[in-house]
Amino acid sequence: MTNRTISKSAFMRASLVTAALALGMAAIPANAQAQMFLTPFAGVTTGKDSPGERPTAGASVLFMGKVVGVELDLGYTPDFFNDTDDLDFISGSNVTSLSANLLVGLGAGPVRPYVTGGLGLLRSRITSANDFFDDVSENDIGVNVGAGLIGMFSSRVGLRADVRYFRGLQNIDAGDLAVSLDDFDFFRASVGLAFRF
Repeated sequence: MTNRTISKSAFMRASLVTAALALGMAAIPANAQAQMFLTPFAGVTTGKDSPGERPTAGASVLFMGKVVGVELDLGYTPDFFNDTDDLDFISGSNVTSLSANLLVGLGAGPVRPYVTGGLGLLRSRITSANDFFDDVSENDIGVNVGAGLIGMFSSRVGLRADVRYFRGLQNIDAGDLAVSLDDFDFFRASVGLAFRF
């Protein structure tokens, strides 16, 4: 059994793009009295290429100015393709997303809606049952867009919830895997405690 990966250059491009966006966009709110929010979250992925609702978890760091903010978002979904009747040849799988996002806040006050979008790395891994196919591990450049809200209970703690759409910008080469992962995409709904610093 072998581990198939996309070229190192694609992985490096995705990593460099994410790092460049995170560092470059961080300068936007730097002079606008930015506040930092750390949000560990949990939720589900569903729709599109997700065979069903799957639990997901992750964390985000947001630097928010009066209107514009920048965010680094990390999400992980285990067993993304598992436990479906037509994919019983899969013994394990996961999807990891790492993206740098631009966020625009709407309105003001303790409850603040926002829209967001960004670019980064979308990594998928699929393990075969009984050597049915070679293991597949792919790094893809991906985009995400979404909307949500942050509601503060106090000056330091609040609740953050959002829904995002993720889509890969490259076709995933699944090798011998008999399932199409072209234009890989899915939705993620999440909620978490927002800690403001």
